[in-house]
Amino acid sequence: MNKVAKQLSLLALGTLMGAISLHAQQKPEVIKKKGYELTFESNYAALDPALKQRLISTFFEVYPKLAQAYNPKTLKKVSFLVDTAYKGVAATSNGQVVYSSIWMDKHPEDIDVVTHEVMHIVQDYGNSVGPGWLTEGIADYARFKFGIDNAGAKWALPELKPEHHYKNSYRITARFFHWIEQHVKAGVIKTVDASLRDHSYTPEIWKKLTGKDLDGLWADYVKNPKI
Repeated sequence: MNKVAKQLSLLALGTLMGAISLHAQQKPEVIKKKGYELTFESNYAALDPALKQRLISTFFEVYPKLAQAYNPKTLKKVSFLVDTAYKGVAATSNGQVVYSSIWMDKHPEDIDVVTHEVMHIVQDYGNSVGPGWLTEGIADYARFKFGIDNAGAKWALPELKPEHHYKNSYRITARFFHWIEQHVKAGVIKTVDASLRDHSYTPEIWKKLTGKDLDGLWADYVKNPKI
């Protein structure tokens, strides 16, 4: 192929890829319901319409409940993006949740990834004074409580193992929080969540609320972890 022909070929390929990309980027859809607004976008042309609808329906089912339970002042407008370039599972920032098209393709049953991620919007901790494991533990605790099909995703709180610690985050921490609510005092996690949001959180809050610090609570949990 001569130089001119090669340049023309590359130009044509670039034009074609641009057209494909433009076609794949669906026009944003705005849905309003129950006093909330969701903007849904996707650059994944093969996104299953049924999965798209489940993502939308899950938002409108769980977000108002999370808002009522934890933060009525949470954002009224949220956006979802299913992104072919994102390689994680999902991530949330500034009211937008980005979902990996790869993950959604392989795990269409994991619809309560929505519940976990929008809980991060409700949390609204900003420059939190609390540790990351606490933020993620509360988000998975919310998924456990408010998820609409955790069983369908084979998602459950794990049984306690010797190597577990409350700082492990996510489901391990969420199970510990559920145990506290059941066996120590109901409403503790909601109070801790609020303290993170207004930046009054300190580790001493656990002893103030329950009579024991986190290490003491964990020691009791290990002795009798049944939930």
